[in-house]
Amino acid sequence: VQLQASGGGLVQAGDSLRLSCAASGRTFSDYVMGWFRQAPGKEREFVAAITWSGGTTYRADSVKGRFSISRDNAKNTVALQMNSLKPEDTAVYYCAGKERGTTAYGYWGQGTQVTVSS
Repeated sequence: VQLQASGGGLVQAGDSLRLSCAASGRTFSDYVMGWFRQAPGKEREFVAAITWSGGTTYRADSVKGRFSISRDNAKNTVALQMNSLKPEDTAVYYCAGKERGTTAYGYWGQGTQVTVSS
């Protein structure tokens, strides 16, 4: 599956931003979809994930209550709604796919930059 992330930008602390990831190439609903981020000088970290049906979501403690993940299997898209953004949310955000029956995210998008100014 090919993944294309979009929606990043420069915002102020407290603002909201919605990232979107479009998938193509294979059956989208066969994949657990996730969002990760990598800040300068730091390792890539997990942000959120959503199961194939969209029935279960997971979020990192650092974003709980602020970020939400959703997917539309009919449109082959997954979104990350980010509210109450903080400067520490500044990072390149990547969407990723994990095929059903596997344990690792094997498919990655190109990343979209999110910068939150204080």
